[in-house]
Amino acid sequence: MIDDATWAALERAARDVQQRAWAPYSQFRVGAAVLTEDGQIFAGCNVENASYGATICAERTAVGSAVAAGHTRLVACVVVGPLADAITPCGICRQVLSEFGPDMPVRCVAELDLNARLDTTIPELLPGAFSGVYLRR
Repeated sequence: MIDDATWAALERAARDVQQRAWAPYSQFRVGAAVLTEDGQIFAGCNVENASYGATICAERTAVGSAVAAGHTRLVACVVVGPLADAITPCGICRQVLSEFGPDMPVRCVAELDLNARLDTTIPELLPGAFSGVYLRR
C-alpha cells in the first residue's frame, strides 16, 4: 500500500520533470515517476523526435532511468498529462510498466485540474498482458 506522502512525492517528481519534456512538435508535455521497492523515485518526460517513431514516452523514460540505476521491480507509477482530464499510459508504456510492476498501482493526474485523477492498476490498464512466462516454454 502506497501512503499519501509517497503518492505526493511521486506526483511532484512527475510534475517537475514534465516541465523539461522535449515536445516541440505536439506541445504535449508528459511527466512520469516510478517508485522502486526500496522507496527510490525515478522520473522521466517524453522526448519527441522529428522522426515520430523515435519518440519515447515519459513512462518509458522513467522506467529506463530506474533500470539503468539497477532497479527492476517497480511498485507504483504516476503520470501527469497536460490536459484538464487525466490521461493514461499508451499501449506500449502499459506493456513496459507491466514488465517491471505487473500488479502496480498507477495514478494518472491532470495538469490543469488537480482534482482530475484516475487511480488504477496495471492489470486494469492491460488485462492479459504478454509476459516473459510465454517465452520460457
